[in-house]
Order: sequence, then C-alpha cells, then structure tokens
Amino acid sequence: MEKTISRAQFLRGDFSGAKRPIRPPGSVDEAIFVSRCSGCGDCISACETGALIRGRGGFPALDFSRGECIFCSACADACPKGVITSDPEVSAQWDLVAHIDGNCLAKGGVICRTCGERCEHGAIRFRLAVGGVALLQFDASACNGCGACVAPCPTGAVAVRKSAEESPS
Repeated sequence: MEKTISRAQFLRGDFSGAKRPIRPPGSVDEAIFVSRCSGCGDCISACETGALIRGRGGFPALDFSRGECIFCSACADACPKGVITSDPEVSAQWDLVAHIDGNCLAKGGVICRTCGERCEHGAIRFRLAVGGVALLQFDASACNGCGACVAPCPTGAVAVRKSAEESPS
C-alpha cells in the first residue's frame, strides 16, 4: 500500500509519511481542522487533565503521556472556531484504542499491572496463571481510547492509535 503525505509534510521535507497528531474528540476532518483552527489555545487552557498540548503548527494535539482524555467536552466548549465540537455525529468518529507492544513487562513475564489498574473500562485485564505471572488480556471493543493507560506504563509499551493500525510485535 502506497503512503501519502500531506502538502505540509512535503514542504517540510518530511517524506516519511509520519502519523498525524491526535486531535481532541469531536474534531472535524483534519483538512478542515487545520484550515479553520486559529491556534488560539483556548481548548488547551480548558483541558481538565492537561492532555492537550500545542502541537506542530500551533494546533492542539493530545499527548497521552501528559494525561488522559475524560471526554468532558471542555475543549469543544472553549473552541471559538467550532473545529472541536460536542456534536455526537462528529464525536462518534473517534476510533482510537490502546495498543500494547512487545516491551510490555507482563508480556515478558515480569509482574506489572499498571495499565490495567488505570483502565476504568476493563479493556485491560490480567488473567491469573498458575505458577506464573498473570497474563495480559486486552479487549479492544471495551477500550474507549482515553489514554489513561499510556502515562503510567513504565516501559512506554502502551500507545493510543487508530483501531485499524497494527501493533508492533
């Protein structure tokens, strides 16, 4: 499959096809978002958990290493341009889930349940194993993509990405 890059990536010389930043839930289509967002930062100031940062180009982006998204809509309420909205149809397009890679301590046989302790939706659980470390079980259908599991992971093995993206092994 051929990767496409944006015009901005081309002009920056970024031919890697780097992933787009994660916009807040309720954000309109990326092309519309960057053409209409003024970069005022009102949404960043309104973010209750500090997960929204000023990303590339001054546009807001979620950084789950700083906090989780609690889907409070404060960013949408603060957005003067309407590029972040609490419209249920736009919010329904949120298709992010956690992905846990091979650096996971539990996958490597080391006792760690940090991500599961932070997952309020039960998407990350640990099944007890006789004579061994509890086995990680991830239920993508239960994951809402809030990112609460990302920051506490001691090895950085957890990331939030589009549900269709493959996890590295």
